[in-house]
Parts: sequence; structure tokens; C-alpha cells
Amino acid sequence: MTTLEVLHQTRYDYVTPVTQALHMAHLMPLHDAGQQLLAHDLFIDPAPARRTQDIDSHGNPRVFFSLAKPHRALVLRSRSRVALTARHAALVAAASPAWERVRRRLRYEAGAAFDAAVEFAQPSPLVPRLAPLRAYARASFPEGVPLAQGALDLMQRVHADFEFESRSTEVDTPLIEAFEQRRGVCQDFSHVMIAALRMQGLAARYVSGYLLTTPAPGQPVLLGADASHAWVQVYCPDTTGVGGGWLDLDPTNNVVPDVGHVRLAVGRDYGDIAPLRGVIRGGGEHTLDVSVSTRRID
Repeated sequence: MTTLEVLHQTRYDYVTPVTQALHMAHLMPLHDAGQQLLAHDLFIDPAPARRTQDIDSHGNPRVFFSLAKPHRALVLRSRSRVALTARHAALVAAASPAWERVRRRLRYEAGAAFDAAVEFAQPSPLVPRLAPLRAYARASFPEGVPLAQGALDLMQRVHADFEFESRSTEVDTPLIEAFEQRRGVCQDFSHVMIAALRMQGLAARYVSGYLLTTPAPGQPVLLGADASHAWVQVYCPDTTGVGGGWLDLDPTNNVVPDVGHVRLAVGRDYGDIAPLRGVIRGGGEHTLDVSVSTRRID
């Protein structure tokens, strides 16, 4: 078991005062069998007039808060401590079911059992259906190939074919544009891979989280470690080493996430689980500064 501490600060500075604001934050890491949340606190300045917490439809904790007094800056500081175990250490990719078999269980059939993962086989606002992504995915999924094996091959191809380049895309850059230019950030790598999997009729979801900033001796520094990160989960049931049926894959770094990846939230795409989003009155132009630090403390 590995224990990590994550510090995440977000700061907005506004040209003119914001008179009212309502925000939603996904900044509390998940707590489950592979990741135990030991401690978490979220500091917000200015202090909210109202603050509530609940669980969204995908099982992620989230915080809503409103600000009723004029302010020229907004600062959120999140501190989390998590204990991680290697969730996929026993993965046997070749023993996973054929991808067509899993695809069949994600199709509607009258009288057949409903599989909740089907939600993540459908297009979503930031991951639409795109024919070029079906063609791109096809090479990784020949007839009868084990699903995990095909997904690993797809991850390796995305990593090899796309160049990681900070600031080469924006949050709202269309997926087809990122795919065609063959470069982007972790969000783009993840959306491309998710789209390719869904075009094969498979279920895939977007994971937001953090990477260990300083790797273990002899291990490479992972791309995206100085900011919040994103990767993919593909639905891979009945597979040794895939707890809960979801296999984590990080196409930005071409790795199966281990104890250096902290899961924050899961959704259909980035839009479901952005770390912070909201609506404001006033403010004019603004600047955004985000810093993340993840360190091992055990």
C-alpha cells in the first residue's frame, strides 16, 4: 500500500468585481477498495455564503458553493491524503473475454439483463460519434481478440501517434480537431481513446485525477504530473486483475495506472467532472492559475 498527499490550488483573478457566483467542484478523491481516502479538506476564499456536498450520478463526491459578496479573486486549496493499492497488478489481458462478446452485452435486447455500463458506450457532449475514430480503432480489434489486449494495443497506438504538447488545445477544442492534428494534452489523448472504444461498441469512461509528481527511483517522470491529469477506463468484465470490471489505461504515458495515479472522479467526458465550473455575474476578463503537487508520504 502506498500513501500519497495531493495539494491542488486553483486561483481566478478578475479584472472587475464578481458580484455573485455559483460553483461546483469535483476535488475530493474517490474512496473504494483500491483507493482509501484518509483525509480531505477544501479551503475556499472568499468564504462561501452557502456550501453543500453530495454524490453525483456517477458516484463522485462534489461540492456546491455560492458567493454573494463582490470579489476580485477566488482561491480554492484542496489537500487530500489517499492510500493506494495496485488495482491491476494481477491483470491477465489475454484471458479477458473477446471484445465482441462484451459489445453484445452492451446492446439492447428485449428480455435480456440490463448492463449499467451501457451508458458509457453512448456518445457524450465532448465525445461525439466520429467515423474516423471507428477506422482508427479497427486495427486494435481484429475478430476474436481479447478485449483487454485490444485496449492495451489501442492505448499504445494513441501514445505513439499523438504528441503531448501543452497549450496546443483548449478545453473546448473539438475532438475531431485534436484527432486530426495528432497532438494535445491528456484530456485530448483520453477523449480520442474513449471515442475509438465507443465506436467499437465498447464502454469507456473519462477519469480525472493526479499523478505522483516525483516518481520512484529509476522510474520516468510521467507527462502531466504538474497539473491535474486524465486517463481512461474501459469496461472489461470477467477479467482477472480488473476489480469492478473497469480497466484503467493512461494513453498519455502508455501505462496501466498503478499506485502513482490518484482517481478524483469518473464520467462520460471532461464536462461531467471538471475540477471547477460555475456561473458568475461580473468579473470581465480573468486569469487562471492552477498548481498541483503530489508526494509520497509513507
